[in-house]
Amino acid sequence: MKISSQFDGGKIEVISCERADDIQLAIPKDNQSDFYQWFYFRLSGAAEQTCQIKLTDLAKSAYPPGWQGYQAVASYDREYWFRVDSEFDGDTLTIKHTPSLNSVYYAYFAPYSTERCADFIASLQHSPLVSTEVLGQTLDGQDMDLLTIGEPGEGKLTCWVIGRQHPGETMASWWMEGFLERLLDESDPVARTVLDKAVFYVVPNMNPDGSRRGHLRTNACGANLNREWQTPTLERSPEVYYVRAKMQQTGVDFCLDVHGDEALPYNFIAGAEGNPSWTPRQAGLQKSYMDALVVASPDFQTEHGYEIDAPGTADLRICTNYMAETFDCLAMTLEMPFKDTIDTPDHDEGWSPDRCRRLGEANLSAILKVLPELVR
Repeated sequence: MKISSQFDGGKIEVISCERADDIQLAIPKDNQSDFYQWFYFRLSGAAEQTCQIKLTDLAKSAYPPGWQGYQAVASYDREYWFRVDSEFDGDTLTIKHTPSLNSVYYAYFAPYSTERCADFIASLQHSPLVSTEVLGQTLDGQDMDLLTIGEPGEGKLTCWVIGRQHPGETMASWWMEGFLERLLDESDPVARTVLDKAVFYVVPNMNPDGSRRGHLRTNACGANLNREWQTPTLERSPEVYYVRAKMQQTGVDFCLDVHGDEALPYNFIAGAEGNPSWTPRQAGLQKSYMDALVVASPDFQTEHGYEIDAPGTADLRICTNYMAETFDCLAMTLEMPFKDTIDTPDHDEGWSPDRCRRLGEANLSAILKVLPELVR
């Protein structure tokens, strides 16, 4: 048997791999950071053996409650990912699985590689609705890609959609596929109407370095990009620096930042209610959007989510808070689960790439509903 993770997004440390029923592993920390929770590795040579794979020292991981009720994902072909029995005892996650083939992959959530992202962006540029732009380079020298969809024009609204500030939250990339494919479907009346009224600026992957390195939450130098929006620098957070500079050029009427949450088994929206300048207009826009998304997708709900910040106490280093405060726009964070949706479960796949795509598609219907209300 062999455990390996030297591939795009891979992350694991082998403690012991001598017996199938007692494979012991640890999750390394993000570079220059104490965050760890993302894992992704390959097990070879264990076909038809009853395996117990133990991920240890998780009581000190980034979000220990995230392991409660969690089931790991596995795949033979890295396309279809299914859930496998997993138990958490407070410090160790034990994955119990008998692989039918000699090569099987396990991960925290269905991985989304930087190569897949590059292929997806390359495929989209064939659309006459899309123009591509490289805003700059990351600390590892990777491109920061921006897609502009539709034509800017007099009276058109400016909408920004970004994803994967936290690289381990790969559901954001799967969501992007569904959202962008529907937005570019010229036979879809919702997409056509939306693009008549707005131009979209989309950053499919805000954190290419963390994605390739297999980080949970940070970029190459250990910066949590979603705490860099007030004062980004080229030395620490060029990803945010370049995107924010472009936003200042275009202006912003709408901003959606797509994430995943380790602990909560729900899809939900977090807003900027704690901002000093939070207004009844922003509150009304957010409610309108959420109400429309509930109708568009039964997988979305509004009863559960983060505790709302007290007035005036919001952390303005966070993208959503910074955007709402700076541009007086509708800015929101969309969160998806690593686990499954407790109200609409799928026992085989849990929350999955395909369901992420479907939620991405549904958000376009919510955008259509709220666009007329964004006009000042």
